[in-house]
Amino acid sequence: MFSNDSSNGVDLMLKNPKKALINMSIPLIISLLITSFYNLIDAFWVSGLGADVLAGVGFFTPIFMILVGFGNGLGSGAAFALSKYLGEGNKQKADNASIHSIIINIIVSLVITIILLILLNPILNAMGAGQTIGYATDYGVIILLGSIFIILSNALYGIFRGEGDTKRPMYAMVGSAILNMILDPVFIYALNLGVKGAAVATIISSIFVILILIYWFYVKKDTYLKPILSNFDFKRDISKDIIKVGIPASIQLLNNAFFAAVFSALLTYVGSTDSVAVYSTGWRIVIIGTTPLLAIGTTLISVIAANYGAKNYENIKIAHRYAMKISIIIAFIVAILTNVFAGNLAFIFTSSGTSVRIASELTNFLQWIVIYYPTMAVGVASTYVFQGIGRGITAMFQTIMRETGFTIFFAVLFGVFLGYGVWGAWMGIVLGEIVSNNITMLWADYLIKRLISIND
Repeated sequence: MFSNDSSNGVDLMLKNPKKALINMSIPLIISLLITSFYNLIDAFWVSGLGADVLAGVGFFTPIFMILVGFGNGLGSGAAFALSKYLGEGNKQKADNASIHSIIINIIVSLVITIILLILLNPILNAMGAGQTIGYATDYGVIILLGSIFIILSNALYGIFRGEGDTKRPMYAMVGSAILNMILDPVFIYALNLGVKGAAVATIISSIFVILILIYWFYVKKDTYLKPILSNFDFKRDISKDIIKVGIPASIQLLNNAFFAAVFSALLTYVGSTDSVAVYSTGWRIVIIGTTPLLAIGTTLISVIAANYGAKNYENIKIAHRYAMKISIIIAFIVAILTNVFAGNLAFIFTSSGTSVRIASELTNFLQWIVIYYPTMAVGVASTYVFQGIGRGITAMFQTIMRETGFTIFFAVLFGVFLGYGVWGAWMGIVLGEIVSNNITMLWADYLIKRLISIND
């Protein structure tokens, strides 16, 4: 079995999954909140350039989500494989898998960058960017040219999560976010680069993260896992383990980007480009509100994978239910606070220039969208159960079912066919999430019960 080495957190995941979940989730919640807060600051500075510029960045947001999606997805694949091997007690295989992960990420990031650069304008036109396409392109080309840093940094975090360490990724992410907050006004206004400046600040901050991670891995050399070339020995089964969770998880998040693109087009049809600005800005606030739920779910992958490798299936049940319990409490608190302070939150992004005209719609969006938060608490935790046991395709299907299936269906039904317009589109998100999240919860509970009964 696994050794009691204090330099990693896998032993805690095997012996006390509840404590491991809390210990690993808190740094991840902090780091993701800071990063999400940076996204709001970014939107704040861009909003000063006007509603059209804000909408242009909003149209590029789905494409940006593709980059982040592949990084996070492949990071999840790495976390699954590494935690699984460490749970099995195979440190050598875990070291080999860590360098496999980096190589796979570099290859994928280069391919994705080339494809998106070629398809950028056609995608923006298909989304209906219209008069804002110039701003979307100015911002997007710079982001895509530096996208390897965005994808690789997110994926490297998966190596740390695989060994149960979420503190150091927190330091790197917080440092990057703070740097980005400082650079935004400098590049956007002081250097008069406009929306291009926001993109340059993002890339510089991503490079900063890579340098920190390289220092820990290859200069200080104090990580438990050793992703160095001397440990690399190509193994098909290792690549398969990383990819069978990583690629579906990437497609899962890619589907989120597809949903954002389709939903932006729907909003343009039933409303205007102002509605897209409301959606892209409001969704940044939604991301902050739901960040603790995503952090707990992301941590759950490693906890479940370690116990799956060790065949401790009862611990999987304990971790899943505990994750849902904590997430539901957080979701209710965040939903209430967001609803009460919706006007104040909207004011932050609509207090100047032409952005003032979207203040009322943004407030309404924030007040209604929080209805689904408590069901997201159970849905997220349940989806990540499937990633934690290596069933990435099932988790991907659940996300597609939620976003492209139920949510778009209800949004079109209420927004177009029943004539409720933009409000109907908002309600489509709420109803789609409520239905699909409950289905996912029941599905995960059934799977865990089967694992336990088979083991008995």
